[in-house]
Amino acid sequence: MKNKLRFVVGIVLLAGAVDVLRSQPETGFAPLFNGKDLSGWDGNPKFWSVRDGVITGQTTVESPTQGNTFLIWKNGTVEDFELRLSYRIVGGNSGIQYRSKDLGNWVVGGYQADFEAGKTYSGILYEEKGRGILAKRGEKTVIDSAGKVGVVGAVGDPAELQAVIKHEDWNDYVIVAQGNHLVHKINGRVTADVTDDQADKRAMSGILALQLHAGPPMTVQFKEVRLKRLKSEKTKKIALVAGTPSHAALAHEFNAGVTLLKKCLDGVPGVQASAYLNGWPRDPTAFDGADTILLYMDGGSKHPLIQPERLAQFSELMKKGVGLACAHYAVEVPKEQGGPELLKWIGGFYERDYSINPHWTAEIKTLPKHPITRGVAAFTLRDEWYFNMRFAPSSSALVPILKATPPDDTRRTAAAKEHPGREEVVAWAFERPDGGRGFGFTGGHFHINWGDDNFRKLVLNALLWTAKMEVPAAGVSSRVTEDELKQNLDPKPPQ
Repeated sequence: MKNKLRFVVGIVLLAGAVDVLRSQPETGFAPLFNGKDLSGWDGNPKFWSVRDGVITGQTTVESPTQGNTFLIWKNGTVEDFELRLSYRIVGGNSGIQYRSKDLGNWVVGGYQADFEAGKTYSGILYEEKGRGILAKRGEKTVIDSAGKVGVVGAVGDPAELQAVIKHEDWNDYVIVAQGNHLVHKINGRVTADVTDDQADKRAMSGILALQLHAGPPMTVQFKEVRLKRLKSEKTKKIALVAGTPSHAALAHEFNAGVTLLKKCLDGVPGVQASAYLNGWPRDPTAFDGADTILLYMDGGSKHPLIQPERLAQFSELMKKGVGLACAHYAVEVPKEQGGPELLKWIGGFYERDYSINPHWTAEIKTLPKHPITRGVAAFTLRDEWYFNMRFAPSSSALVPILKATPPDDTRRTAAAKEHPGREEVVAWAFERPDGGRGFGFTGGHFHINWGDDNFRKLVLNALLWTAKMEVPAAGVSSRVTEDELKQNLDPKPPQ
């Protein structure tokens, strides 16, 4: 009797321990669904809603969908990540899109972690509007450079894996994507393992979305959707943040500028660039695993960075050695709130009524020997070059990168007038005591300047340098066409 009692007590204690483990927060995961509404998601309201605290997609006999339709997560894109969620499906077929493309009108193409109410497709990797089935349930596959799918092993018996999936009940789905290696799991069991070596077809980044399949009436539900960014040892993550629209046409084109920089960085081996447009990222994982961050946005008293919780967040990032680059207006912060921080993080800032921001033509005659200047030739450009900045106390940690002499009639603050004829620093590099790196760049007012190879190369080099990457001997090579300069411009009044 005593042994039986001990056994029962042991089972109770074990069950309690499991409950405790389940209740503990998952390190590094952030929720993508608030459990109340579809904030941050976009789908056809005819089919998608929140019911009883869960995302619900439904078609009926009276209200069918003419094609596969998707609920798209709009707050960011994914590269290397782990996604966890629970799903329930009654009838039909569904799936979880990742590293995919938004094709418009709630249509999506790309990798899909498939599942269904039947017994054939759950757990497989299917490429929507692409190469089709890339791994059946239970398969370990490799897609070669020519696109041939080869089965190289097994991750389990297909029937046994199907047996652990609960019919018309909640199941846990996990997707892990690292580089070109993709893994699906349902209820703790690996269902598909794929290595995608077809460089011209595979996707290394893209959107997340949930599928509602065309066909017979069905209901699919999702809950506890959470995301964790994974740090890759082979790549450096660069997060590019663009501010909201401001100023006249072709000035302060933050979204178009960041999009161009991302396009250029996408061609650099070992770089994983993420662009966050139209203001501060709504993605709670945006800066997770970042090696450097670019802020290109309006500053001053409305600088998005200077909210106390964001300064605290960036303080922790800087302590970890994350790099920081601020371009144009983003170098201006109030001297009492943000000023002390930028002095520590990038070595300088624009102080109102002390610094000055005129439009003038800077003639960059010489450049110092520094990784940021590799491959950059002397150049002359008109921009709103700020100068007379507040810099950290004189130290070898701060290196002037661009210097030019402005006309004396541009020295309109009392402090600036004290230095007639002085060559001014308009871009600089800074090595922090914590091992992190900072970069300040006062140009970037006129969008057209991103078309200048030297102007653009300098900033691209700086992003690699602040991410602690080796800058190529000839600098970062990139090309921007006139047509590309005209793309992604904000809707603004005529100039």
